[in-house]
Amino acid sequence: MMLTYLLLVTLFLIQMGVGILGNFFLLGQYTFTLLISQRLRPIECLFAHLALANSKVLLSKGIPHIMACLGFKNFLDLVRCKLIIYLFHVARSVCLSITCLLSGFQVITISPSNSRWVELKIQAQKCLVPSCFLCWCFHLLINFTLLGTMHNSRYLTNNTKMRNLGYCSISTPASFNAALFAIAFFMPDVMCVGFMICSSAYLVILLHRHHQQVKHIHSPHLSSTNFPEKRATQAVLLLVSTYVPFYSINSSLALYHFKMEKDEPWLMATLYFLPASFPAISPFVLIFSDSQVLRYWFALWHRKQCLLCHNVLNHAHSQHSP
Repeated sequence: MMLTYLLLVTLFLIQMGVGILGNFFLLGQYTFTLLISQRLRPIECLFAHLALANSKVLLSKGIPHIMACLGFKNFLDLVRCKLIIYLFHVARSVCLSITCLLSGFQVITISPSNSRWVELKIQAQKCLVPSCFLCWCFHLLINFTLLGTMHNSRYLTNNTKMRNLGYCSISTPASFNAALFAIAFFMPDVMCVGFMICSSAYLVILLHRHHQQVKHIHSPHLSSTNFPEKRATQAVLLLVSTYVPFYSINSSLALYHFKMEKDEPWLMATLYFLPASFPAISPFVLIFSDSQVLRYWFALWHRKQCLLCHNVLNHAHSQHSP
């Protein structure tokens, strides 16, 4: 059993460490861009909000479960337990909403440039940042209302289940009211997932049509994966195709766990791991799909190499000089 917990701790540490490294790199790069008085591109604003939400998911999900696997059982009281659950649900919902906004924005970006779409593209760029803040405000409010109501003593019946989360225990109603809460929680998520699937299918169709139209324009020496319009769209499609399976599997297992009478260790470990998988993977999809981020990364690496070579030459010169 101790070996199992050790493996889980190692797995969670790798997942959280890699994810935090990628998301903090994006946040640091965008913060540096703002500090040198440069404006972020509209899509970079989405990337920044997504990286922030990813970081909150990883921290709120990873740290408590790592401490629980290390033997610190039920170390949080009821208030802190609710706070951790609240922060996780807010960050997870914002992560889904921002990914949905990203797919919709990419559809508008690569759509045909007729008069109707041109006006929509201009409006989309203006509304992008307010939409991100609106997502945060909406999910902060809706999760506070639902979680506060769900664990209110007036809505708890005699048929109440105690859920042991490892780092704390919390009571949840097992009555019909719980089904209403579940619908209220999952309905916005289901709508976002459905929109992402439809927009991804539309992106594939647009990309295929556009590729067929401009194929004769591009140099035959260029690979089709290097087309600028294809690279950005592939990143969005990869994000959506990564998020939807993780979300679907995790939601199905969460519903199955809600109906179970006891907590299975394998199920609990899976429910801990899946929600943090997309936040750990997505920053690297964004990094390797954004040419400006790659140029910034290569510039830092080149500067580091030049500085290292300069120090070595100075050291060698000082040794040979009398």
